[in-house]
Amino acid sequence: MRNYHNLSRTRSLQKPKSDRDPLPLSTGASFEMDLSQNTALGTGGSGGNGMLAAAVNDTAAATAVDDPKQNLNQVINSIQKTLGLLHQLYLTVSSFNTASQLPLLQRLNGLVTELDNMVKLSEKCNIQVPMEVLNLIDDGKNPDEFTRDVINSCIAKNQVTKGKTDAFKSLRKHLLEELEQTFPDEVESYREIRAMSAAEAKRLAQAQSSLPNGDVKVKAEL
Repeated sequence: MRNYHNLSRTRSLQKPKSDRDPLPLSTGASFEMDLSQNTALGTGGSGGNGMLAAAVNDTAAATAVDDPKQNLNQVINSIQKTLGLLHQLYLTVSSFNTASQLPLLQRLNGLVTELDNMVKLSEKCNIQVPMEVLNLIDDGKNPDEFTRDVINSCIAKNQVTKGKTDAFKSLRKHLLEELEQTFPDEVESYREIRAMSAAEAKRLAQAQSSLPNGDVKVKAEL
C-alpha cells in the first residue's frame, strides 16, 4: 500500500509538468508553420521572378529570331568560324604525326559540329543568291561582275525599247502628214479631240495630285 501511495503521489507531481508540455510544442509548431509560410512566399516570389525572367528571355529570343539582319550576321560568323577550323585542320594535316591524331579528331568533330550549326542558322535566313554569282565564285572571279552584267543588260534592253518607241512615233507622225494632205478636215477634228483629251487628263491628274509637287507633264502630240 505504501508503494502504491508513493507511485500515485509521483504521478500527481509529474502531471502538472505534462500539462505544461503542450505549450512549448504548440509554440514550436506555430514557429515551424510561420517558417514554412515564409519559405513558401519566398519560393513563390522567386518563382514569379523566374517566370518574368523566362518571359523576357523568350521575348528576346523571338526578337532575335525575327531579325533578318541578326540572323544573317550569325550565319556570317559561323562561316568565318568554319573557315578558321578548315585552316587549323589544314595545318594539322600538313604536319601530321602520331601525336597529332587526337587533335586531328577533335578538329574534325569541331568542323562537323560547326557545319551542322551553320545549316541550322541558314534555315532562318530567306536570302536568294543567283546561281550566276555562285558560278563566278567557283571560277575565282569577282561576284560584282554579275551586277555589272545585269546593269549592262538592262541598258541594252532599254535602248532597244527606246528604239521601238521612236520608230512608232516616227510612223505616227508620217501617217498624220499623209492623212492631212488627203483628209485635212478629219485630221483637224482629230487634233481637236486629242487636245481636249490631253487637257482633261491633265485636269484629272492635278486633281488627284499624282505627283508630289503637283506638276504634271502631258505631251500634246498633235
